[in-house]
Amino acid sequence: MFEVYIDGASAGNPGCSGAGIFIKGNKVVEEYSIPLGYMNNHQAEFHALIHALEICHSKKYSVVSIRTDSKIVCDSIEKKFVKRDEFKPLLQKVLTMIESFDLFFIKWIPEKKNRHADRLARAAIHKN
Repeated sequence: MFEVYIDGASAGNPGCSGAGIFIKGNKVVEEYSIPLGYMNNHQAEFHALIHALEICHSKKYSVVSIRTDSKIVCDSIEKKFVKRDEFKPLLQKVLTMIESFDLFFIKWIPEKKNRHADRLARAAIHKN
């Protein structure tokens, strides 16, 4: 199983944004700092998850456990529902993507346990 820590960050809300992804498992440790362009913080959180799933899929990781400090992302995935129209296509994309994994878990964690992904996300802002 691969533990995948994700975070999205925005300098302003909306503003320049970035995704941080930290993956560990099976003697693998990977870090990604991905610029996302201009969006709000919640969009950045969803995009961080999408990028993480794309990476895991491309590396053929079949069992992934996502860790996020975003309650909106975690709750949306678990309930398969979002209220705001702007997030509906992002949620649908994620739900389609997770079907390709043998096992998929998502868990909310406090910010203090997600500092590594947060640092990567903040570094990505400066790459825009």
